[in-house]
Amino acid sequence: MKWENLISAKRLGQELRHSERHDDRSEFKRDYDRLIFSAPFRRLQNKTQVFPLPGSIFVHNRLTHSLEVASVGMSLGNDVARHLTKRHPELRDTLFEEIGTIVAAACLAHDMGNPPFGHSGEKAIQTFFAEGPGQELQSKLDFRFWSDITHFDGNAYAFRLLTHRFQGRRPGGFVMTYSTLASIVKYPYPSYFAKKSKFGFFTTEYEVYSRLANELGIPLISAGNGHECWARHPLVYLVEAADDICYEIMDIEDAHKLKILTYDETEQLLLGFFDEDTQSKIRHRITDEGLDDENERVVYLRACTIGLLVNLCVDVFVEHEDELLAGTFSGPLVDHISDRAREAYKTCADLSVKRIYRSKVVLDTELAGYKIIENLMHTFVEAVIHSDRYHSQQLLNMVSSQYDIHADDLETRVMAVIDYICGMTDVYALELYQKINGLSLPIV
Repeated sequence: MKWENLISAKRLGQELRHSERHDDRSEFKRDYDRLIFSAPFRRLQNKTQVFPLPGSIFVHNRLTHSLEVASVGMSLGNDVARHLTKRHPELRDTLFEEIGTIVAAACLAHDMGNPPFGHSGEKAIQTFFAEGPGQELQSKLDFRFWSDITHFDGNAYAFRLLTHRFQGRRPGGFVMTYSTLASIVKYPYPSYFAKKSKFGFFTTEYEVYSRLANELGIPLISAGNGHECWARHPLVYLVEAADDICYEIMDIEDAHKLKILTYDETEQLLLGFFDEDTQSKIRHRITDEGLDDENERVVYLRACTIGLLVNLCVDVFVEHEDELLAGTFSGPLVDHISDRAREAYKTCADLSVKRIYRSKVVLDTELAGYKIIENLMHTFVEAVIHSDRYHSQQLLNMVSSQYDIHADDLETRVMAVIDYICGMTDVYALELYQKINGLSLPIV
């Protein structure tokens, strides 16, 4: 792959016409702004990150997480651009110098495909078809579509959201640049090639990704299972690194706020990324700054840790540029950082699984969220199958006209149900669940 091809300002849906410019923003900044001001992005404020949506103690939701990931992604991209333009002077004063903005825009979009209740919502959609009442539809659906819905993944849905021509929206969805779109596809293959649940795009968007890959010069490589898949766009690794850094470190901070972790435990985890000399310097700075409040100390430790991880991931990217462009680089960037930092990251990840992701407050939310999405899937899929029934018609009248819920084709109707449910916030999904099950009535 070549940087000159990989960084393209061409827009999906505007290939044959020139977009009139009214300001001096770059095309990639326009991507960023379109996402920030979009309704799907705003809805992330009411979608769970890990912990339940905040009460008296503020913890991260999908919106604040995405903004933080975008900030880290901007730093990663800008630092990589600075290093690589020194190595490749011919890249100066080209679109390559805007990779920080591209990565930041892709980071904003990376979680936009998450259904309500995150991974629990994903599992509810998958298992409704794979293990639940939806199994009866398998014989009526194309095997590729069946694979998509039984392996439903928020990453793939984000690509659909940004590219699909939903009714009532302008052609081409968000009309994003090719490079920004390619930078969010962590798994550049369809579901029926995937060894696990993760995949990059639904069958309905296969041709769109193929067009992007051809335009950007992304090659097909062996998937190791008798199939070929595309190599990752190199900027995907920076988007992934920004996400890896933020969710792991910020979850530790949130766990401290919620008193799942003590201050001493949190300090030990975050200082573990540094050698003893640096640890001593950080402690002295905390004392010199007069940071007596434990939450303020954790904020300072978190900032130091994120700064270190950004520098280490940039170093890995720059060192392995040739492998990244050849499509032969393996694993996320955090797997290749220094031994001390990598072990500290693994320690945080292991503790998160044991103490955070299995904590009672998280499990209670996941169980409730799973049941809500499972029930909504059952109710609305049943309605599109038996659309002639009175109750089905009442339910389908609730669905926005932007979703093709009345299509003649069964697959289109089923996907419209998924589109509708994925667009909900946690709060809206709960309220709708209560209404259609007679647990609440509208208050006038």
